[in-house]
Amino acid sequence: MDFENPGHEPTTRHGADALSVWCAERGRDLARGVLATIVALMLLGPAGVSAREQVRFVSPEAAFEQGLSAHRGGNFALAEQALRFASERGHVLGRYALARLYADSNAPFTNHERAYELYNSIVVEHSARIDVDDDPRAVYVGKALTAVAGYVLRGIPQIGLLPNPERAAGYFQEAATFFRDHDAQFELAKLYLAGEGVRPDTRKAVHWLSTLSQAGHPGAQAFLADLYWRGKSGLPKSPDRALALITLAAENAPPHERIWIEDIYQSIYCGLSAGVREGAAGLIASFRHRYAPRPGTEPRDTIGLTERPYRSCADGTSLPALEAPGEPTPTETARRTPTASERQPVQGNMLDIGRIEGRR
Repeated sequence: MDFENPGHEPTTRHGADALSVWCAERGRDLARGVLATIVALMLLGPAGVSAREQVRFVSPEAAFEQGLSAHRGGNFALAEQALRFASERGHVLGRYALARLYADSNAPFTNHERAYELYNSIVVEHSARIDVDDDPRAVYVGKALTAVAGYVLRGIPQIGLLPNPERAAGYFQEAATFFRDHDAQFELAKLYLAGEGVRPDTRKAVHWLSTLSQAGHPGAQAFLADLYWRGKSGLPKSPDRALALITLAAENAPPHERIWIEDIYQSIYCGLSAGVREGAAGLIASFRHRYAPRPGTEPRDTIGLTERPYRSCADGTSLPALEAPGEPTPTETARRTPTASERQPVQGNMLDIGRIEGRR
């Protein structure tokens, strides 16, 4: 039945011509549709977000939030677009997050030259006039300075930045003391141990490591655990303390620090007898209670978050599952900044798991 002309047969020449025209028009419509689909697919980014969608940000703040959420979901293309939008419009946290994205060697947008430029711009624009006690952005300016110091320490040949340990040590010192950045304090401790850019000072290095370990810094805990494991830098060899510290460090390691910290954890755990492991259980529980990261004292870094690989000892013994803390949301990670009192360095001397006064 002809639904456009009920009760009539489409047998006239007029009807046949109309059918031909309709078919031709439908063909052109179909061709246009296929072409539009091809164009749309060409505009899709690697994460499935069209170029038009990538630039529809209401404000730098909204772009920043969207960029963090996109990164959390693994949509690096949208994250880079959104954070770049926020950064170019003066959003300091957006610029810092974009620098972290470029600095991640495991991400698809690795660009250390650009990361250095972004970190350095934050330091140049804000370090001299920011209130470290009242401005919530201060913690990120301090971390940007720590990142700049790291690049100065290693150098970036592509832009002619040569390694300069002395200059890097000065930057770390500024970030560690003025901005009270824990990562800068940790890097300073390593420089004092190695005598790189500064005069070797084992006592000062272990003091920093001990103080940071009390504050729940996983990197410092791992370093100190290794010193106790090997009996180095004036510390007595203490397998149970080493296992307790490295267990806590591995449980709370940020994503980009997990590999080397868990390598130390595997080495220490597998190097101990079952009896020593069992005997250290009480100390591990005590350390979890006393030296876990303090909520809010340092912004949690979720960039580079990956699943932990399965690990075992040479004899086939599986390493116990680590008690990973709950991960914060991207907004919590970016927004939560420490108060003035929380940013104060931990008071006291050496970590009271082993006094080292007088030892060298």
